[in-house]
Amino acid sequence: MDRHSFYTLMQGSSTSDYEQYLNTDHLLKCQKPYDELCNNDELQFQITHQVQELWMKLIAYTLLEIDEQLEKKQSLKALTLFNRVHRIQQSMIDHLGLLETMSPKDYQLIRLNLGNGSGQESPGFHVIIKMAKPLWLSFQKHYLTQENTSINDIYNDKYQHDEPYMLAEQLAEFDELFQHFRYRHLQLIQRTIGFGAKSLKGRSVSLLEKGLSMRFFPELWEIRNQMTDDWGGQYGTTRHALCKEHEEPKSL
Repeated sequence: MDRHSFYTLMQGSSTSDYEQYLNTDHLLKCQKPYDELCNNDELQFQITHQVQELWMKLIAYTLLEIDEQLEKKQSLKALTLFNRVHRIQQSMIDHLGLLETMSPKDYQLIRLNLGNGSGQESPGFHVIIKMAKPLWLSFQKHYLTQENTSINDIYNDKYQHDEPYMLAEQLAEFDELFQHFRYRHLQLIQRTIGFGAKSLKGRSVSLLEKGLSMRFFPELWEIRNQMTDDWGGQYGTTRHALCKEHEEPKSL
């Protein structure tokens, strides 16, 4: 095959409405020219990370709309938008698997072209982290404070599986999927450059692992602990095995 002729075709012509609407002329030039790629995996590496940034841009945009819907107490609209965010998050997690199709040796050459760059510098990543607190404050104000209710009421004392509960679970899902993404990214680092390397571009593995313990909405996770402790106090902190061969009581 004549590579250069195909490369030219893949750049598009910008003569159709489709190309003009999507601005493909600029979009397809956001990657290195083919003759400047350090190896055959670098294009995949660039596109995957560029797509991740676009997904995070859409997540941030959608979170802003969710915040507006929470202020108006348009719960069903907010739930629909949360579903969109969660699907994007899952796509981002799945997309990281593409980068595992390159060998560690090939990645080292790409890494040299990154300079001191790191995924920890992602603008979309940091924006999403900053948006979590305002989102929680809106939920807290309009669904807890104004309704004179609490997280315990929603999950336990006045549990009805109603709108506040559903929204709280959507927040928890958003939190959980973000942690899945972080963990998947950590696995990718281990697979490509390892955890025992002397340097991760100045970012120690302990710093990356610390992020896994961060929660956007700790109140939504703490209520699980409280409820389980309450049940333990009522029914006993240990439970007996159903099978006689396992008489040893087990912790809840």
